[in-house]
Amino acid sequence: MTKVIDIDTQLSGDTVKIGEGNPLVLIAGPCVIEGYKKTLCTAKRLNEIATGLAIPLVFKSSYDKANRSSLYSYRGPGLLEGLEILSEVKMKVGVPIISDLHRFEEIEKAAQVLDILQVPAFLCRQTDFIVEIAKTRKTVNLKKGQFLAPWDMKNAIEKIESAGNEKILLTERGSSFGYNNLVADMRSLPIMRRFGYPVVFDATHSVQLPGGKGSASDGQREFVPHLSRAAVAVGIDAIFLEVHKDPDRALCDGPNSISLDSLPKLLKEIKRIDDIVKER
Repeated sequence: MTKVIDIDTQLSGDTVKIGEGNPLVLIAGPCVIEGYKKTLCTAKRLNEIATGLAIPLVFKSSYDKANRSSLYSYRGPGLLEGLEILSEVKMKVGVPIISDLHRFEEIEKAAQVLDILQVPAFLCRQTDFIVEIAKTRKTVNLKKGQFLAPWDMKNAIEKIESAGNEKILLTERGSSFGYNNLVADMRSLPIMRRFGYPVVFDATHSVQLPGGKGSASDGQREFVPHLSRAAVAVGIDAIFLEVHKDPDRALCDGPNSISLDSLPKLLKEIKRIDDIVKER
């Protein structure tokens, strides 16, 4: 049995449930915050789409992408301005918020705004950092590193549990397969689910080609629907998608992001699959 993790925004009074027996949850948003107005408009549109399909939504966007390929790549507005924007989105749209943390100095302030604290894949083995995040008692989304086997995540889970926190999500985002390439191994989803925590499939980062453009990552967004359908058929608790109004002009991860306009069709497809898998 997989645990059920309750995500409460403390605003709308609604609780998003992720885990055993619950409908598929959508975690979606632009890779990085590109300003207040764009972020709010995207969150509102995502909420309209998700609400219309009765799919629970968690909004995601990064205030700082500290792991960009190039020193000169756009990283976002930074911690304070970014959290202020996410706080406004949370208040006006009324959905839970997730963002990734990269430094110890961010944890206390981020925990005051975010409903889910995300550990980036590159930091999934940083023991002290993970434990400190876990001490907030907020839900922790732990992304599996591209360099880890799925069973290696048991060690990372134990680090969070050591802080008395059992509000854990595990995210698959592909494994390194040669240079500038990732492959999504569907076996990892049931393997990680055996640890008793909800599993998320990051369909857009799984089609990323890290560093594929030299000073930035490339991607193959045309395969996002295929991998999404496959992962939901295997059995997952949430789908993670980077979504942008105009992916070709996105300031980060555009090549592996999907457009807002294409989202409803994909969600309808995977919702039907989820209903079959969970015999709903």
